Amino acid sequence: MTGLVLSTWLHAPLVLVGALALDRFLGEYPALLHPVVWMGGAISTLERAAPRAGRALQLAWGAAVALAIPALFGGAAWLTCRGVRSSPLLSILLEALLLKAAFAVRALGEAGEAVAVPLRRGAVEEARAKLGALCSRDASQLDPPLLAAAAVESLAENTSDSVVAPLLFWAVLGVPGAIAYRAANTLDARLGYRGHYEWLGKASARIDDLLNLAPARLTAALLLLAGAARGADVRRGLAILRRDGGATASPNAGRPMAAMAGLLGVQLEKVGAYRLGDPLTPARPETIAAAWRIAELAAVLAAVLCGIVALARGGHVLA
Repeated sequence: MTGLVLSTWLHAPLVLVGALALDRFLGEYPALLHPVVWMGGAISTLERAAPRAGRALQLAWGAAVALAIPALFGGAAWLTCRGVRSSPLLSILLEALLLKAAFAVRALGEAGEAVAVPLRRGAVEEARAKLGALCSRDASQLDPPLLAAAAVESLAENTSDSVVAPLLFWAVLGVPGAIAYRAANTLDARLGYRGHYEWLGKASARIDDLLNLAPARLTAALLLLAGAARGADVRRGLAILRRDGGATASPNAGRPMAAMAGLLGVQLEKVGAYRLGDPLTPARPETIAAAWRIAELAAVLAAVLCGIVALARGGHVLA
């Protein structure tokens, strides 16, 4: 009986440690085996079947897709995890494998470094091409300071979307929650932009906004804590967060970006859309490295916090 209780109590920490180890030592799964790639394929299939005209029809189809994809992948994760629940070791291994698919720490740092490296040697065109791994912004006209600034703000924003949010949903709702969140976030990335199918993506964008309300603000707080540990200007970071955190069209993205801008004393700008922070120093490749050191520590703090929350729920966080 004692062994069973101990096994249950250790379940969530072992899942988290296993997922973090997979991320650290293996990185991202091959495309053929990556659930996020499967999500993208399912979204593309439903997008091709969407009504080509009519706002109401597109809105309805988009809303159905925005609900169906997270339910499909979250439900599949739930069924898979329940299917191996009788074997503690297999259950931990499978949940760790699935949880790893929902977040990315190593890949985020590598994407930031991929922009910094060519900037250090003046290869601007290469840096513009590499920025695409961090964000969807048109980089064709960005000069080196704006490229570095875009990388910094993307590191800050993706600390929320790619690390803190999925871990938080795992802590509260288990692996199915993390997978469902990743599906919703992928939907927003694929459909949630204005354009040809603006109405098709409205539901996905609004759901993603709702899901990220708490994670984005938690990420900003964690970045400030990590910044304090890294010797950054926390007072300025907090001031810029308060002043500029709501300056973006998204109700969430500006929070971690503004905190990072203040911590580093740089201005993060999307031309024609927003400016966050004050240009006390120009953004450079070294700024990207400094941003990553802060973001990486914030990710560690998030993992510790979410591990404590999951543990408080009694070990298993799978209903």
